[in-house]
Amino acid sequence: MHPASYDKYPEVKVTGFDHQAWQGWSAIKQAISEKLSHSAKIVLVIDCYPGVQLDELRAKLIEHLNPALVINAESARLSEQHLHDLLARNLTDDRVFGVLSCHKIREFFSSEKLAALQQEIAETAQGLVIIYGPGATLVHQGDVLIYADLARWEIQQRFRRGELGNWGANNADEDILRRYKRAFFIEWRVFDRHKTPLLKRADFLLDTNNAEQPAIVSGEALRGALQQTTQQPFRVAPFFDPGVWGGQWMKDKFDLDPSKPNYAWCFDCVPEENSLLLRFGDVRIEIPSQDLVLLHPRQLLGERVHARFGAEFPIRFDFLDTIGGQNLSFQVHPITEYIQQHFGMHYTQDESYYLLEAEPGAEVYLGTKTGIDPQEMLDDLAAAQRGEKAFDDEKFVNRFPARKHDHFLIPAGTVHCSGSGAMVLEISATPYIFTFKLWDWGRLGLDGLPRPVHLEHGAQVIDWERDTQWVTEHLVNHFEPLAEGDGWREERTGLHEREFIETRRHWFTQPVTHHTNGGVNVLNLVEGSEALVESPSGAFEPIVVHYAETFIVPAAVGEYRISPYGSSLGQQLATMKAWVRG
Repeated sequence: MHPASYDKYPEVKVTGFDHQAWQGWSAIKQAISEKLSHSAKIVLVIDCYPGVQLDELRAKLIEHLNPALVINAESARLSEQHLHDLLARNLTDDRVFGVLSCHKIREFFSSEKLAALQQEIAETAQGLVIIYGPGATLVHQGDVLIYADLARWEIQQRFRRGELGNWGANNADEDILRRYKRAFFIEWRVFDRHKTPLLKRADFLLDTNNAEQPAIVSGEALRGALQQTTQQPFRVAPFFDPGVWGGQWMKDKFDLDPSKPNYAWCFDCVPEENSLLLRFGDVRIEIPSQDLVLLHPRQLLGERVHARFGAEFPIRFDFLDTIGGQNLSFQVHPITEYIQQHFGMHYTQDESYYLLEAEPGAEVYLGTKTGIDPQEMLDDLAAAQRGEKAFDDEKFVNRFPARKHDHFLIPAGTVHCSGSGAMVLEISATPYIFTFKLWDWGRLGLDGLPRPVHLEHGAQVIDWERDTQWVTEHLVNHFEPLAEGDGWREERTGLHEREFIETRRHWFTQPVTHHTNGGVNVLNLVEGSEALVESPSGAFEPIVVHYAETFIVPAAVGEYRISPYGSSLGQQLATMKAWVRG
């Protein structure tokens, strides 16, 4: 048994910039005012991530700075219909899947309207000119630049509460899956490309995640904090979500809200989605952890990984909880050429299930049974989707007993799902949205709507050679002893040769020395209450990690050591470590 010591709000404690972050609108206004010179004319630009509440920004900040001219950059945006026509190819008619956008933000604005706004600024002879909103730097580069940022998880919460539609669309009441799709495939891609150079020169970053506690940090301090983060192990801020199949294990072990019916997912390390919490003295700044990836990909990922993936974090650790819950949907992930050709993604979602915990009788569904007729299985799935019958999973699909510390490998194209009674640490490549559900056990989603099934996609990518014998020989519990020393041993646990992620498990009662070897490492403490992660040379401040916590070790760190700590002294601990193979 492990105590509920899981830290739900891990912070990076930044050194050297304690007095360069401010909280509350009054302090924010004071910090900005001090930056504005007393010259006859000065232009303040507040560029924004989509979803930032512009009315609040204007009422709480802009009007209090006594501007001579205020311009909302969105007044130059193309019309909703024009945007829809421009994006139709990427949006598609599908409820879940679109095509990744390569648009540039300037395409979404009228050149004539931008020119008119620029002329209006030129004709303003003196005073403070403020341009605000997404794309504000298209109007003017600014004498002072603020970037107002917003985390993706908060955007999703605003979607769910009906507070927010997509950027440039009056669709706050549209199906949330369609709004998420538009954000995922288009908005976030376009605006991440837009904000990257802005963050490199911004005078301030404005944290708008909490309307009650806005905060701002100087650009110098932000960039110093991100640089520091690449030199030490750190955690991103996890988030938890209920689901139709969700369980009760995380609620108990992680001290989560007991009033919720269940928790299905935890994104414990998905930098594209998670936030990074930076502590500057008394002020905490929340930013998308993707900002770190965008600004410091080489130090974070390493030269080899950056060359292969660009500014994308390719490894994902998350939790799937079905203890006291139900089976996950029966599913398959697209093979590489399919995801490239249909969705514009350049690598696919290979993955694995590592069992943190399992109840007696827990199972993992993996691969098809030897000798089945593929067309008969597809016909059976189609009949189930039409509501004519339940899918005959016992006839077509392998079921393997699932026990604590088992590891099941799931290269793309392999049909699979976790059964009920399992707490899964999913170690995978990052394109997490590309799941083709084949059968969902006849359930409705939490929204009362049928959960999307993509049998037509799945039928194109199932690898029918992944049968009972092949799966048993290649994907189930292939542990290989590699090395051992005083109080530790190392095992290779996969992944399959088609997957680019290497995983190693270390059992230890004494300190174990690791090395990033020029590539980012991601680890989880899968056994033991707590461990100490430190630099043998004192290059970074030690951090304590607790049971089930995932942490990132940037490539730039090099050598690091993990030791039993606190209540774990004298016990056997274990970590799972993943990195990108060379």
